[in-house]
Amino acid sequence: MLSPPLGRFLEISISTPVIRESLEFYESLGFVQAAAGETWSHPYAVVTDGRLFIGLHGREMSSPSLTFVLPQLQLGVSRLKELGVAFEDERFGDDVFNQALLRDPGGLSVLLLEARTFSPPQLDAPIESSCGYFSELGIPARAADAARVFWESIGFVALDEEPQPFPRTPLVSDGLDLALYRTRALRHPVLTFEDGAMAQRLTRLREQDIKVSDEMPDTLDETANGVLIAPEGTRLLLLTASD
Repeated sequence: MLSPPLGRFLEISISTPVIRESLEFYESLGFVQAAAGETWSHPYAVVTDGRLFIGLHGREMSSPSLTFVLPQLQLGVSRLKELGVAFEDERFGDDVFNQALLRDPGGLSVLLLEARTFSPPQLDAPIESSCGYFSELGIPARAADAARVFWESIGFVALDEEPQPFPRTPLVSDGLDLALYRTRALRHPVLTFEDGAMAQRLTRLREQDIKVSDEMPDTLDETANGVLIAPEGTRLLLLTASD
């Protein structure tokens, strides 16, 4: 089996002005911390539910970024260029942490690193966060056709567009699933979670005094769906799973 062109998914990297506040938010939802290494000179922490890994970076950066680990990065970047992939930034050398950056047609950044920056926690049992099952990163896409071509060119497999609960095109891979969301109601990428009993989850979140926003498409019933907004601005879309 061929290796994915981007390597292995590492984390969704997010610029985080006050890491302590963001940590408290995610931990209140049931996420746990992973052991971060000393790769970065800026403050850095990682939270996970065992499936999703969120890297909280205490510096200004393109956010969110989809971060992958690709060993022998310089060679991997050369191969991607042969496939027609254009890079915005490349940093290689003995005195730097090798990395390369590219963007999708809507501006979402994809960061490739040569090595891991944290160790996943050893979990005795699967974690079930208050959000439900992480299903995908939803990407608002005005030019869905161009976005589809881009993601397919770097190893994702696009499925047929689904019309409900709003038009979305799933993009699947071994380590991370994405979806192109064709709705004007969502202006930011969203971490999408699903559960058949999401209404009950939302009730429990409100009982914890966690604010639930209705910043979502009008086709979604706010009694059974909602959006959480993390201190650093990340949107978590909580959907009632379809049968």
